[in-house]
Amino acid sequence: MDSGDYVSLSSAARKGGAAMRLKLIGASIALALISVLCVAVDSPRSGAPTTAVAQNEAQTNAMRLEGEKRFHANCSRCHAAPQKFPPRMMATIVRHMRVRATITDEDMRLVLFYMTQ
Repeated sequence: MDSGDYVSLSSAARKGGAAMRLKLIGASIALALISVLCVAVDSPRSGAPTTAVAQNEAQTNAMRLEGEKRFHANCSRCHAAPQKFPPRMMATIVRHMRVRATITDEDMRLVLFYMTQ
């Protein structure tokens, strides 16, 4: 191979690299458009909450209130109102107290939900 062969290989590599860059740019633009369209389809059309969101909020409030009731029934005999701890720490505390206070798994879940809200 002489120096002319290196020049022709170099120019071929540059042309292939430019084509590859164009393909990557095109793929990136297509992916960006698809993701924007997916977000636009999933977002609600109006500012009012949908019925699913309203039901979820109602269910969350019901769980919190039930957890508060279970806290007062099982825990407030010995403990004051809950302090704010990180959720992982609170989960560990509630699991240990579940054994000591002999509360059900459902009571534990509801109390934990109440204490981490």
